Amino acid sequence: MSTTAAQVVRTEAEALLALAERLAGPMAPAFDRALGLLHNCKGRVIVTGIGKSGIIARKLAATFSSTGAPAFFLHPAESIHGDMGVIVHGDVAIALSASGETDEVIRLLPVLQRLEVPLISITCDAICAGTSKLSTLAAAASVALDCSVAQEACNLGLAPTASTTSMLALGDALAVALSQRRNFRAEDFAALHPGGKLGRKLTRVEELMHSGDALPQVAPTARMADVIFEMSSKKLGVTAVAEPSPQGANAPGNLVGIVSDGDLRRLLERYSREAGSSDGGGDNRRDVLDLTAADCMTRNPKTVSPGTFAATALAMMEEKKITSLCVVGAQAELLGIIHMHDLWESLGA
Repeated sequence: MSTTAAQVVRTEAEALLALAERLAGPMAPAFDRALGLLHNCKGRVIVTGIGKSGIIARKLAATFSSTGAPAFFLHPAESIHGDMGVIVHGDVAIALSASGETDEVIRLLPVLQRLEVPLISITCDAICAGTSKLSTLAAAASVALDCSVAQEACNLGLAPTASTTSMLALGDALAVALSQRRNFRAEDFAALHPGGKLGRKLTRVEELMHSGDALPQVAPTARMADVIFEMSSKKLGVTAVAEPSPQGANAPGNLVGIVSDGDLRRLLERYSREAGSSDGGGDNRRDVLDLTAADCMTRNPKTVSPGTFAATALAMMEEKKITSLCVVGAQAELLGIIHMHDLWESLGA
């Protein structure tokens, strides 16, 4: 059985390699024309097919929609009972049929022609091999694309296997090429997938950071009592140290350092050791509170920009073994603080 399984995969892989060769060669002009129709589409992309082709069509409609091209699946059998009303001028249709002669799909042709909806067909017509007779669907299409295969992976040569794999790959090629032509960006993808794991991976730091009144920050001249109070009240175990902005209290100042609870513990331990080795221990302990934020801060802390991916920020924290990062703008102005717990919660880490 393992031999059969390996042969199935090889057969389908060979079909995909042959498809890639066609796309890079004789089918390139047709593919570019199909891409142009989709790029100029003012309405929706309607993807249709029935049976195994219908399953592929559903997946392709979802792929187009998730990569920025509004699309939906139209069941060809249901369409003749009223669903044809969703097709309007300005749409582009993609019809999938291995034979190109599927009755339910062929019935859509008069409606598409009447509404002047361009049609892209994906069939197993061996167009690039110079077939002498095109199927009804391919002949009626504005652009006919060829997903033909040398053989199916089924041992009987009957079940759609290699052909549906090629059909899926060809549709994915259209969707990805279209998203690239439309300059579809990672943030656009995240906006369309706000609740999924893929979308969460593309969350930006600026969406999760603590800013405004929730941002712990002190001036370099702040006394340690004020530093400790700021850290305790904002509950992040850290406070940024920023120079006051010359533009006023509401404007962000430039980041100069950071004070963490670890810095405080090390400071108190050092002063305790010094106090234990001298007779003036009490005075030394009082001196701790007389220090300023500038005296004990970590200078040049690790920072990220607000547009950094949350996953990237988390990886940086884990690599540097820190729990917080300051978020700064282009001129090193302090905008916020992102904490590891915020990232864990958002990313489901």
